[in-house]
Amino acid sequence: MTLSASAAVAVLATTVLLGLAPQAAAAPVPQPQAATAEHRAAAARAATAPDTLATLSRFFAREGRVSPASAQPRIEGEAIPVHHLSPDFVAGRTDAPVARLEFLASQAVSSDGQRAALWTARTETGWQVVNIATGDDEFRYVRLGAAKLPGGTVFREPQIDAWYVAGGGRVLPLDEDAVRAVGAGGTTLGGYRVRVAGAYGDKLPGSPYAERGAAGGFAETGSAGPSAGVPLVAGAGALALAGAGVLLRRSRRRAAR
Repeated sequence: MTLSASAAVAVLATTVLLGLAPQAAAAPVPQPQAATAEHRAAAARAATAPDTLATLSRFFAREGRVSPASAQPRIEGEAIPVHHLSPDFVAGRTDAPVARLEFLASQAVSSDGQRAALWTARTETGWQVVNIATGDDEFRYVRLGAAKLPGGTVFREPQIDAWYVAGGGRVLPLDEDAVRAVGAGGTTLGGYRVRVAGAYGDKLPGSPYAERGAAGGFAETGSAGPSAGVPLVAGAGALALAGAGVLLRRSRRRAAR
């Protein structure tokens, strides 16, 4: 089975077992233009909807730590914007920012302390939850980035699950994957562009790689592939950089987190 096919199966399994809307889970997710107050409010409504909370109860109960009836999920805090590495930046387009807004995330907590991120986006039928990711990465790295580089943009390079903060012409690492990529001291914005252009420049929309249908979660040589045999999207789904359609690649949050 190809990587793309495996990812599609993972999406369908998540749709069936967790009750995510099939269209929302499998269709391309349009990037919101800005995290406005209106968008945050819409994301919050989607995250706190009764159907979403029922889905969260099943999600938190999937490993038997709590029962669906006792999970009692709640949403903490406001929805936050989550940025990913921008294909325009990789392509070297003039004035392209290093990252683009991908979705808004709301933090869910169960009665036994489990945490998850609800990814919300505006679909054809309105704002919906399009993925559930275990842990609190999205929120923790925003806090770390604000402390390390106030006013910077925190973003994720999904192909290697690395988190950075960028600002003032610098890109600084926020986790061990990012340290391996750019060093403990970070790099210049230009140096980072050279790195990602070399890693992903031949995998952008319109490339032979994308036209072969292989753009559903590519990674650098030697990177770990998706976990096998897990019917749930138990980690952070990776949005394909090519942007031709969202395939939620099964990747694992490290236990150390």
